[in-house]
Amino acid sequence: MTESGGGVPDDGTAEVLDHPLPEGVRRRVVQIVSDGFGGLTPSELPSALRQYARFTPSRRAKFAGNAMAAAVEGDALFRQRIAESLRQAQPELAGALDSGAPPPAADPLDVAAAAYVLRPTGWVKLVAAAGEEAQRADAERADEEARAELDRLRTELAEARQQTRAETERLRSELDTARREADSVQRKLRGALSDVKRGQAELRKVHGELEAVRAEGQVQLSAAESETRRLKSRLGEAEAALEASRRAAREGRSVEDMRLRLLLDTLLDSARGLRRELALPPVSVRPAETVDAVEPGRMTPKDIAARALSEHDPAILDQLLDLPQAHLVVDGYNVTKTGYPQMPLEKQRLRLLGQLSVLAAQTGAEITCVFDGAELVAPVLLAPPRGVRVLFSKPGVTADELIRQLVRAEPPGRPVIVASTDREVADGVAKAGARPVASVMLLKRLSRG
Repeated sequence: MTESGGGVPDDGTAEVLDHPLPEGVRRRVVQIVSDGFGGLTPSELPSALRQYARFTPSRRAKFAGNAMAAAVEGDALFRQRIAESLRQAQPELAGALDSGAPPPAADPLDVAAAAYVLRPTGWVKLVAAAGEEAQRADAERADEEARAELDRLRTELAEARQQTRAETERLRSELDTARREADSVQRKLRGALSDVKRGQAELRKVHGELEAVRAEGQVQLSAAESETRRLKSRLGEAEAALEASRRAAREGRSVEDMRLRLLLDTLLDSARGLRRELALPPVSVRPAETVDAVEPGRMTPKDIAARALSEHDPAILDQLLDLPQAHLVVDGYNVTKTGYPQMPLEKQRLRLLGQLSVLAAQTGAEITCVFDGAELVAPVLLAPPRGVRVLFSKPGVTADELIRQLVRAEPPGRPVIVASTDREVADGVAKAGARPVASVMLLKRLSRG
């Protein structure tokens, strides 16, 4: 049987390789077989390759490479069909191989693989030459890689030497520094030892002085005990004399109290007679009602700052409110933000006014509660509780100024108490004759109910 292509010798007389195909040539042969595989029908394929008929060329080369290499080597008919497919795909390369003049610019591996499939005259030499060329290329590539690796190793060695020198210099520098620090520590240690010795000597001296002081203290303690006994004796005598003087004072004071009570009754009767004689009407207008302010229901108040005063016993507030015609002026927001700042402003006002109403009923004192309304933006719906006057400051006027106006409006001599923790308010009303008390004092009094 003769291969197509004209003048190609029969396989029986074809040349034979005396060594295995080079690996590069074998891979190219498998690729040629895989590419021509798809143009054949299943009946034209060897039985061992029919299961790969529907594979893609890349998958056939991957999974059926060994089977295709064996088939193209052992099945002459299959090789002829692959050769026909190669001639159609690469006619120029096939023609050059048939003429015995392979293209000089062609890849030796491609030439050797095509020669292996087409089997022109001298194909064994082409395959051998391709193998030698591949080996030479591999050797050159290995040599280049070895030279590159050698250069890299030399570079790394130089860098390592440089780093070693730098690290050596650094370690030497650190060693010198450590030596200097060690010398300094030794000097400090010697100085510390010397200080310890001096301290021990001072301690022994102090112990001696302490013993002397203890002995002297014992003597003084004995003398003090004797003096204490003498003073106790004199104190007993003084207490007896004081008790005698107190008895005498109580007897004398009873007479004076009787005289003062008689004088007071006279003054009260005279005042009642004078009031009937002058026909004086009862007081219907209070001084606080003459101060111009914003009434509840017109605007919403703003916060004020709270500056703490010292706290006092709330019993003092009870004593002040027991005075005749006492007037209690409350800095509203100052008190609520001291006692319950976490509540909304509306609930703060309602809670304070409810407690003040109870206080007014208990004491009968006049109570005015002032809230800051200098920047109100909406009406405040609020019904003042019984016994409590509620005022908001006008726009542009602070609650502190309104409180000072209320204090100045009172007649001299009337007891006016101002509850506020604001230092400026307290100082201002004190100058006007009022008595300032801390907000905490009022809160404690209100908490008692």
